[in-house]
Amino acid sequence: MMQSFDAIVIGAGVIGASTAYHLAALGASSVLVLDRGMIGNGTTSQSSGILRTHYSVPENIDLALKSWSVFTNFAEYLGDEEASCGLVKCGYMITAPEGDRLSPLRESIEHQRSLGIEVRLVDQKEAQEILPIAQFNDAALTGFEPEAGFADAYMTTTSFIKAARRRGVTVRENTNVIRLLIEGGKVTGVETDAGIFLSNTVISTQNIWASEIQGWTGVSIPLKPERHAVLSLEGPKPYTYSMPVFKDLGSPGMLYCRSYGGNQMLVSEGVVGDALNVPDTTQGDIPLDYILDVGAQVAERFPSFETAGLASSWTGVYDVTPDWNPVIGPLPGVEGLFVGFGFSGHGFKLSPAVGKILAQAALGKPTDVSLLPYSFERFASGALLVGKYGMGAVS
Repeated sequence: MMQSFDAIVIGAGVIGASTAYHLAALGASSVLVLDRGMIGNGTTSQSSGILRTHYSVPENIDLALKSWSVFTNFAEYLGDEEASCGLVKCGYMITAPEGDRLSPLRESIEHQRSLGIEVRLVDQKEAQEILPIAQFNDAALTGFEPEAGFADAYMTTTSFIKAARRRGVTVRENTNVIRLLIEGGKVTGVETDAGIFLSNTVISTQNIWASEIQGWTGVSIPLKPERHAVLSLEGPKPYTYSMPVFKDLGSPGMLYCRSYGGNQMLVSEGVVGDALNVPDTTQGDIPLDYILDVGAQVAERFPSFETAGLASSWTGVYDVTPDWNPVIGPLPGVEGLFVGFGFSGHGFKLSPAVGKILAQAALGKPTDVSLLPYSFERFASGALLVGKYGMGAVS
């Protein structure tokens, strides 16, 4: 006899783990999670882990705020005193010089403030005091958000999965979904390489593999995988855990960076990466020219890092939509199929709230945040969620 479930989640990254936990917490009595590999081993394990509420797309701020409240209260939220997301609350600083990014930054900060978010403008002197290894000679506007920082995406994922299992969720790793079972336009289950599992509710949180839905349903999925490089640079001066995550809108690559422990800085560019023809999380080559270019940009803002060495590096893959923002909610044309894809590099930041609203939608409950702005239909209607800093940047 084939097993039947209230809901099936495809993908055990941080979004899928959060969704599975929230399904169980909201009353689903039998939930199955399927992953082609291991829990959190896909794009989640490549995350830089930065947490902030600074977005130029207002809809994202609400998701980020709700998620931040979970991250700062993680063990209690999951009902497990041992649960940890590895949160480092160090603040988030963002700066812009005179030019075309100044006005969007000012508007975004004003919008944050209107929502009651603690964010303040700091002058060059105070910015230097908060982040003493940087220089701010060109800074025309700098915002500082103390309730921000970074966390560990893998720890967060495994904590969600542990809490989900405690609530009766079944997780099957190394199980590949071959196709969706659809009858009369309605989902009835999934066929996998380990057999068939039945459910009238399927939630895809497949990240860069969400394009598989196109083959299963015939619905065109506007998604492309894009590889980004992350460097860890070791400088002569420490980038301590008390120093904030930093976003540099004045650098050509709109760099973001954070402490990586000791004298190390984790740094990457916030611009469009390298498009991939097929979904692939294997490590890509990082050209020496790229490392030198990013290193030169870092040295402009962090003078002591002019002599920095490369401690480590890796590549991560984003699931990118045409407007660099996610699709969250039901997929039109297939009743019972819900999706969460296209997070374009900020899925981890939003994962607690996204998992909850996906679970609410799948269970037919009102959602904490409106799904309308994140609807699949927006690409046809033209109601895109485009960030003010351009593609590939802070949405």
